[in-house]
Amino acid sequence: MRDRGRQGALAALTGLLAVVAALAAAEALAVLAVRREAGPVTAVGGAAIDRTPAPVKDWAIRAFGDQDKLVLRLGILTVLALLAAVAGVLALRWRRLVAVGALAMGGVGALAAAERPDAGGGDFLPALLAGAVAGAVLFVLVGWLERPGGSGVFTPGGGRRRFLATAGALVAGSLTAGLVARWRNAADAAEVAAERAALRLPEPVSPAPPLPDGAALDVPGVAPFQTPNGDFYRVDTALRVPRVDVSSWRLRLHGLGVARPLELDFEQLLARGLVERRITLTCVSNEVGGPYVGNATWLGVPLAELLAEAGVRSPEQGGEADQLVARSVDGMTLGTPLAAVLDGRDALLAVGMNGEPLPLDRGYPVRMVVPGLYGYVSACKWLEELELTTFEAFDPYWVRRDWAREAPIKTQSRIDTPRAVDRPRAGEPVAVAGVAWAQHTGIDRVEVRVDDGPWEEAELAEEDSVDTWRQWHWRWTPAPGTHRVEVRATDRGGETQTADRVGTVPDGATGRHSVVVRVD
Repeated sequence: MRDRGRQGALAALTGLLAVVAALAAAEALAVLAVRREAGPVTAVGGAAIDRTPAPVKDWAIRAFGDQDKLVLRLGILTVLALLAAVAGVLALRWRRLVAVGALAMGGVGALAAAERPDAGGGDFLPALLAGAVAGAVLFVLVGWLERPGGSGVFTPGGGRRRFLATAGALVAGSLTAGLVARWRNAADAAEVAAERAALRLPEPVSPAPPLPDGAALDVPGVAPFQTPNGDFYRVDTALRVPRVDVSSWRLRLHGLGVARPLELDFEQLLARGLVERRITLTCVSNEVGGPYVGNATWLGVPLAELLAEAGVRSPEQGGEADQLVARSVDGMTLGTPLAAVLDGRDALLAVGMNGEPLPLDRGYPVRMVVPGLYGYVSACKWLEELELTTFEAFDPYWVRRDWAREAPIKTQSRIDTPRAVDRPRAGEPVAVAGVAWAQHTGIDRVEVRVDDGPWEEAELAEEDSVDTWRQWHWRWTPAPGTHRVEVRATDRGGETQTADRVGTVPDGATGRHSVVVRVD
């Protein structure tokens, strides 16, 4: 019985060795000969994201934030490890069948890679190699383990030596392949990072207006008026951040109603005259009081000017198209109402963020920024194509997953301080403060109440523009006990936040943010 247990443990270990060797070989092939996005974990993870229902995807963003992709990768690896261990044990009795099954799993991964929106001609090869390596390792190593019913753990005739030697060689080979892939990845990343660091963006022909005095409050705990690049939220589907070489980057503008199609390289885009604007962006996955909102200074080309040069007319002027589809280098598609881009707002093809080139994970080298619309219909990162079409003719990525076609940002406000973990003292004034936003409409009023009492008007910071959020604060002298502090905002159009709590799907959350504070 003890030998049988050792035999099962070694078989499970064989399965793990098989999957490690398979993934190492596949990643090395992807990085060295195909492209790193073709690695099986990335391809399968991308396919999983594509097929995940919108509410589940939204839950993952809320639960794991910027770490959702890491959690997904770890989940895929954990499932693979468990399946590999089980496959190793099953192979003791059905060695050929399990080996064929491993090859079939590679085929499934190859199909997932080939069906990705950004797939290249050879993207299926790493997954096929992974299946072949896993099947071969299982077949050979398990063949040297004793079949059930024998008297020892290894078959006679040097099986033990062959098993250990092959296992050792697999470990060494996997480490080597993994290190080579890691080295190549690091070298490529360093090259793009160096290219970005050396990039000098032109001065704007239209700088952002000076920030009004009093627009940025000096209240501890409140989100800064300008969100640092490293703190700006990131929500996208890219398991690997695309690395785009600006020397080969091209932007193509074409489609319905385009009289003069355009194709621009990066230098030509920069030479068009850049403008600088402060704009607040919000993700549709932002729950009431959530963190997926940020304000930055963007540098870019006015999108309306580019469209006008191409001869595009708005639907109100008799134009044929009503949707502008943006395509990313990773295959993502976002659809923006054309009327919103052409109505005079500062819609940009942004190349800079807060005084520097776009960070790699925020869309370098070019992304879209359109004030007043949730990011999933306006803020395409790693942009490479713009196509004019109609809403009737084409559903972009998120619309096919049950999100709304048009998504103007809803008025929201958030309490940043005090937090639920704070313990203010009774009778001592407390600064209740936060931010409110209604991009491209503007915030007119913010009110606060305690324990369902009367609404009290908060003091607003000076407005920078209707496209940026506004900070606010209110002085509260609390009594002892536990209190619920609630906030609501009213926009420039006179609409006050509703108390009705609605989730983020399909067009953004509603409700009022509140915090429960215990006062000592």
